[in-house]
Amino acid sequence: QVRLVESGGGLVQAGDSLRLSCAASGRAFISYAIGWFRQTPGKDREFVAGIDLKGRVTYYVDSVKGRFTISRDNAKNMAYLDMSSLSPDDTALYRCACTVYAGSRQTARYRDWGQGTQVTVAS
Repeated sequence: QVRLVESGGGLVQAGDSLRLSCAASGRAFISYAIGWFRQTPGKDREFVAGIDLKGRVTYYVDSVKGRFTISRDNAKNMAYLDMSSLSPDDTALYRCACTVYAGSRQTARYRDWGQGTQVTVAS
C-alpha cells in the first residue's frame, strides 16, 4: 500500500496559478502511475491528469490541457500538479492516486488515494 498526502491547495483568484503536491510513502512509489482527480459536491470524481511510472508520458482531460502540468520526482517520492489560468470551474477537492494501469482515467483502477487538498478559485 502507498500512502499519499496532498498539499498546496487554497483560495486563489481567477487567472492565478497554484502548485499541488502529492507526497508518497514507501519504496513502491516508482511502481505506480499517478493520477490527479477532482471532485465537487454532487458530481462524479473527475480525472484531471496522469503520468506514467518514469514520468515520460502524461495525459490530461481536455478542459485542463495547456493550463495544467503533471510531473513527478521519483527520487523524492513526489508528484505535482502545476495549475495556471485557474477559473472558478476548477474549484474542487483535488486528490492524487496511484495505479498499475498507466494511462488509465478510470477511478476504479486506482488503488490508493490521498485525502485531498481543496482548491477554491474566486471570480
